[in-house]
Amino acid sequence: MNFIDNLNKRYATKAMNGEVVPQAKIDNILEAIRLAPTSSGLQPFEVFVITNKETKAQIREIAWNQPQVTDCSHLLVFAAWDNYTADRINFMFDLTNEVRGFKNEGWENYRQMLLTNYPKRDPETNFESAARQTYIALMAAIIQATYDGVDSTPMEGFEPAALDKILGLAEKNLRSTLLLPLGYRDAEKDWLVNLVKVRKPMDQLVTTIK
Repeated sequence: MNFIDNLNKRYATKAMNGEVVPQAKIDNILEAIRLAPTSSGLQPFEVFVITNKETKAQIREIAWNQPQVTDCSHLLVFAAWDNYTADRINFMFDLTNEVRGFKNEGWENYRQMLLTNYPKRDPETNFESAARQTYIALMAAIIQATYDGVDSTPMEGFEPAALDKILGLAEKNLRSTLLLPLGYRDAEKDWLVNLVKVRKPMDQLVTTIK
């Protein structure tokens, strides 16, 4: 099945049956997140994998009581950096140099440019920048899940401050941005499962400027 076929196949699953997703498939999804592109290669976020029933129940209470939160196998929480700091920027540049085994003058100049500009910006501006990167990683996770036959439901419908408190994210200098329940659909209870996918016609979505 090719990429477009997978996009046509997937949908935001509205009911899950609680069946456990094999760890190998979860590992594939997490690896897809790890390999997703991010601005300047900084990967300014972390992902929390929730399987604890009590924790999922707490999150459901502040996530509009959406049943997928508790009925899923694994609940992924994407949490972005609350700010860009020199330490965070340097860590990724140092890691790159270590893995590649050499330093590049252009790369080091780019490091200095980021160090000069990012840390002095307003923290909320930096958080919003980091938060946008989590959406790229989310899409990588969704597509890999579809390839592996795993259903998912991307969610913004929750109270971020309350979720941050449940997971102690402030102490980690992180803020939650997205939820992604992973599991298997309960077709008998899922009103969306057999409905035709609806998207804008191409001519109402894309404009070609020549």
